[in-house]
Amino acid sequence: QVQLVESGGGLVQAGGSLRLSCAASGRTFRYAMGWFRQAPGKQREFVAAITWSGSSTRYVNSVKGRFTISRDNAKNTLYLQMNSLKPEDTAIYYCAVDLEGYNDTPIYTTQYNYWGRGTQVTVSS
Repeated sequence: QVQLVESGGGLVQAGGSLRLSCAASGRTFRYAMGWFRQAPGKQREFVAAITWSGSSTRYVNSVKGRFTISRDNAKNTLYLQMNSLKPEDTAIYYCAVDLEGYNDTPIYTTQYNYWGRGTQVTVSS
């Protein structure tokens, strides 16, 4: 079992930056992790994923060049650095764990086993 707690969300003006964190506890060994987001009235969508080692990452096209996913396995923490934020980035952001794919960067919600409760990010224009 893995417990995930996101933090770092908030209200920011367009063009600003935020850094999200996701603290993991429980089983903390060899799994891929990802960030998803869900805006009101929309389905949860993939944002970014990272392998266990951190050597490989993947992003949705809309955030490439603006967001950076990283992890610190010694601290059992996943990060999402978000720069040049846009109003369309407004959503609840969730972190998730894929226990079977430590060397993968999965993009589908069904590939993830555990989820956090999310943190709200609001970008004003």
